[in-house]
Amino acid sequence: MVYYPPIISNRIKMISTTAIFDIGKTNKKILLFNDALELVHEVQQNFNEIEDEDGSPCENLKELTNWMLNAWKNIEQDTRFHVKALNFTTYGASFVHLDAHDIPVTPLYNYLKPFPEHLSKQFYKKYGNPIDIATTTASPVLGMLNSGLQIYWLKYEHPLLFNKIAHSLHFPQYCSWLFTKEFASEFTSIGCHTMIWNHEKNNYHDWVIEEGIDKLFPKISRSPELGTTLFRGIKIPVGTGLHDSSSALIPYLKKSKEPFLLLSTGTWCITLNPFAKNNITQEELSKDCLNFLTFEGKQVKASRLFIGNDHEILTKRFAAHFFREKDFYKQIKLDKIILEKAKSKTSLIKDYYQTEEFKIPDLDVFETYEEAYHKLIWDMVQLQKKSILIASENDYKGKSLFIDGGFSRNPIFITLLREAIPELKIESYEINQGTALGACMMMN
Repeated sequence: MVYYPPIISNRIKMISTTAIFDIGKTNKKILLFNDALELVHEVQQNFNEIEDEDGSPCENLKELTNWMLNAWKNIEQDTRFHVKALNFTTYGASFVHLDAHDIPVTPLYNYLKPFPEHLSKQFYKKYGNPIDIATTTASPVLGMLNSGLQIYWLKYEHPLLFNKIAHSLHFPQYCSWLFTKEFASEFTSIGCHTMIWNHEKNNYHDWVIEEGIDKLFPKISRSPELGTTLFRGIKIPVGTGLHDSSSALIPYLKKSKEPFLLLSTGTWCITLNPFAKNNITQEELSKDCLNFLTFEGKQVKASRLFIGNDHEILTKRFAAHFFREKDFYKQIKLDKIILEKAKSKTSLIKDYYQTEEFKIPDLDVFETYEEAYHKLIWDMVQLQKKSILIASENDYKGKSLFIDGGFSRNPIFITLLREAIPELKIESYEINQGTALGACMMMN
């Protein structure tokens, strides 16, 4: 990578930085990291969604694009900073489709948009059993979240629009194209439950080729840098862009030289195993386990649980039932006597690995908020242990488990998880702005 030294202006040394656009579903950010990988500047923006041609909510691509270009100009005018490189990380399962004149053909469709049932039947009638395709592509059947099916949907539901497409760019690569005018595809987006990648053959799936959709994808870039852009008249390198989940993994890959697992916690609690050795199985898929790809095209096994959502819903119920403030749980400390009493009570959350119908029990079975909360965390940990076991391919003895996100700051959760899996070296290790930092590290 070409290095450009900091510019000296008016005898004040500018801070040498790498700029990252971190585009989430809700928050859009541009961040600057100095050469020590410390965050030194951040600007955040939010946009209201608009509607696509079917009335479904979607990203306002035009407004977002204009904001990114203007945010870049504002950084150029900020004499406190010199930018030596630029990169991007965005949410996945999203495409921007450009015509021959490089103008967007369609809205940036929302991956939560319903996928038509008749089209699903048509697809699987022609290409085979859903489980077989899901296994080969390491992508659970998720409708529009299988972003390759978004293009299939366009081809058959909106053929006039489809026929105008010259380039289909994964969202991070569209952001990079804005600044470089270079077209590329990239592994972390390709491997994000798209249903387009055959993990066994390490190539696009046969259905993608038969439908001619592969012709819309630019050549896969194996370099972290795609091209250059101008910053105050000087060419600087620009990254290819990364899918956010894979980008968040990079700081941990840089941190540890030994095999590890990463438990990313929040609304979703996702166990990531970047050292997985086996292809995904049908049983793993049925338990909401899938594969990502690293920037190098290597498989990352990911096992997901929605237990953070359960925690949010139930703590609100606890607060109302026991007349406490909504975040009272933050004051609770682990009490083994209360825990032993709580363990025998009916489970508070659904076992995501069972098919039986579940109903949340009446909270009157608990004497106190503390008892109910101990039971909730106990239930969460039992499920989390199963999820970790799946992602680890039944091999976690002696490995480290890094925990980041909201539950890395929950001492009851951490303590009970350590007791549940003593074979793991569990470390609560939250990285500030880890997703953007990963994209930054790719340029350094």
